[in-house]
Amino acid sequence: MSRVVHLHIGAPKTGTTYVQDRLSLNAQELAKHGVTYPGKGFGDPSTFHFRAALDLLDQDWGGPAGHARGAWEQMARKVRRSSGNVIISHEILAPAAPEKVAQVMRDIRGSEVHLIYSVRDLGRQLPAAWQESVKQGRRWTFQKFLDAAAEGDAWFARAFDLPRVLNTWGRNLPPSQVHLVTVPRANNPDRDLLWKRFCRSLDLDPTWAPLDSDRSNASLGIVETQLIRRLNRRMGRAAQREAPFDQLIRQMLDSQELLSRNSRKVTLPPERYDWATEQAELWIDWIEGSKVDVIGDVKELLPHRPPADSVWVDPDKVAARPLLNAALQALEAMTLEAASRPDPNQLLMGRVRRKLGRD
Repeated sequence: MSRVVHLHIGAPKTGTTYVQDRLSLNAQELAKHGVTYPGKGFGDPSTFHFRAALDLLDQDWGGPAGHARGAWEQMARKVRRSSGNVIISHEILAPAAPEKVAQVMRDIRGSEVHLIYSVRDLGRQLPAAWQESVKQGRRWTFQKFLDAAAEGDAWFARAFDLPRVLNTWGRNLPPSQVHLVTVPRANNPDRDLLWKRFCRSLDLDPTWAPLDSDRSNASLGIVETQLIRRLNRRMGRAAQREAPFDQLIRQMLDSQELLSRNSRKVTLPPERYDWATEQAELWIDWIEGSKVDVIGDVKELLPHRPPADSVWVDPDKVAARPLLNAALQALEAMTLEAASRPDPNQLLMGRVRRKLGRD
């Protein structure tokens, strides 16, 4: 039986967390239909895909030193031993260098390769990406983040650069095997629609994955983002990625304990919309000229400019009172979380007693 490998390479902040979790939840059911989402024996398949991507890219973050070593070769071996439809998915693959792309193609030789790249408009993408970078430990202001986006040299800017990504990854693929999934507009946030688009790109029948995912990489509000940014700066999170407090912060963010429904959303500054629209128009021209397979509507890449009379709130300028309230709420949540965990001294004494008992 022939093998078709679907490489879903991102971009970040385009529903990838939801899609990957749904694939993980339904991995066994998908296997009954000849679809392999590699990961058996590694716990959560999505974690395996993340480590494989880290290993391929010679990166080592998100875990203890060396935690990703050898994962890409394991992934490639699993792919070569599979038949039917095989899916590899992680968004950090998007800005890979040409030599890394060439390695992927060598390592999955003998496969018909299809590329999937998901994208949404920069009006939503950039605020979401800044918040995500802060959640992961970065300390830059929104203004500096946007300047880096305009310069195009930062990692996230390369991951969002649609022509660059698809020219690199799709260089030796026919346009019919390069699939571009557009994320529905903000006024149509139906996850089912997004899932159906991904299923089409991955050549899946949506009914093959009946278990839905409740995971979402929720966005922070302005106040919470500024609070975490200042905490990052105070605690040096970017330099101490795997300190115990870093893990606690990320776990609390994942569980949405530090999110507030009352905080205003981060949005693009009015003066940045011209640039974002210009980028979208360049993308659309490239897409139409490339003849790649579009799943969705390219017009969804045009940012929705807010009304002229709307008030924009600068996320870099947060008043002291709401910041204090957010800090107290976060302190309460993190204190309760810490209090619910076992006393490390008791754990140590338990280990000592068990050791003495064995001896």
